Amino acid sequence: MKTKDSSRKWMWWFLAVVLAMQLYFVRELLAAFALFVLGFGAIAFVLGAVYMIHQGWAVAVERLASSHHPAVLSVKRGVNAMEVGVRRSALATMGAAEEVAKRAIRAGSAAAR
Repeated sequence: MKTKDSSRKWMWWFLAVVLAMQLYFVRELLAAFALFVLGFGAIAFVLGAVYMIHQGWAVAVERLASSHHPAVLSVKRGVNAMEVGVRRSALATMGAAEEVAKRAIRAGSAAAR
């Protein structure tokens, strides 16, 4: 009878250890899940913040573009003047490059004669 009680004692210890290991494994899984939730939550928060900043910026630029304040109108005129100047200089540069290429072709054909 004494050996029977001793074996029951070891059986209960073994079951307690197996149960504790299972609880520890579940606790580890829950901790990992919590870390993933925090990580993805942080990523979602950052993306949401960037989206909101972008939308706010778009509204601000749209309102500024439709503004009739003298300072805004002056800046618009300056930007338009710069754009026209850049277009003219780009066209002049392209025209000059085209003229140089034509001269080179003429000089090459005249030298071949």
